[in-house]
Amino acid sequence: MQLEGFVIHLARATQRRRQVEALRAGLPMPVHVIDAVDGWAMTPAEIAAICRPALHRPHYPFKPGRGEIGCFVSHRKAWRAIVERGLDAGLIVEDDVSVDIDGLARIMDLVKAHAGPGDFVRFPHRHGGETGPVVGAGNDGSSLIEPVTPAFGMVMQVVGRDAAQRLLAATETFDRPVDAVLQMRWLHGVRILSARPLVTREISSELGGTLIQTSRRSFIETVVREVRRPLYRGSVRLKNRLAS
Repeated sequence: MQLEGFVIHLARATQRRRQVEALRAGLPMPVHVIDAVDGWAMTPAEIAAICRPALHRPHYPFKPGRGEIGCFVSHRKAWRAIVERGLDAGLIVEDDVSVDIDGLARIMDLVKAHAGPGDFVRFPHRHGGETGPVVGAGNDGSSLIEPVTPAFGMVMQVVGRDAAQRLLAATETFDRPVDAVLQMRWLHGVRILSARPLVTREISSELGGTLIQTSRRSFIETVVREVRRPLYRGSVRLKNRLAS
């Protein structure tokens, strides 16, 4: 498998540069840095050209923030790099992630045996939230499952070349964060796998905090979000089960 790594890094996040260099030194493959897109530096016209409300059903009940939009465009840059470099796959890592290199190596053996160019393999950073059949398992307890509905989070993933092409075609415009689009299996047609056990740890709190800024919400706004969120997630799960 011709595999290269891509670390998504926002230039103004200077406190994360040391972690970027640690990932470049530790990951067992050639590693490139993807210059992340700063959503807060995008103009309203640039945002309107790519992020269109109520584009897909079920409708996403929240307005994506500028940080989420920049994150989405940055992942698209990484997908495009996989395609343009003619790779079999790329390992995409965000710059606030610590990786268990030995654990990654064991799971990569399963990826090479059971995943192909059309697959997207998630490396979650927390337990729970996914159920599905086992696609491959190792003697050490590592496994790949195919979740009915993938969980949220984009800290690290292996993206096959064909999967990258499909995702690029399906997301020329979007209406929700990138991990919410990945949940919509009926939209992009990419097989999503998820790795076990955990080999990533999200460390943004150790690196100055999250870069996806959010505005303060009123009590009513918070209550409305708490009502809408489970209704939306239930709609996505139902649609995935029907599509299966």
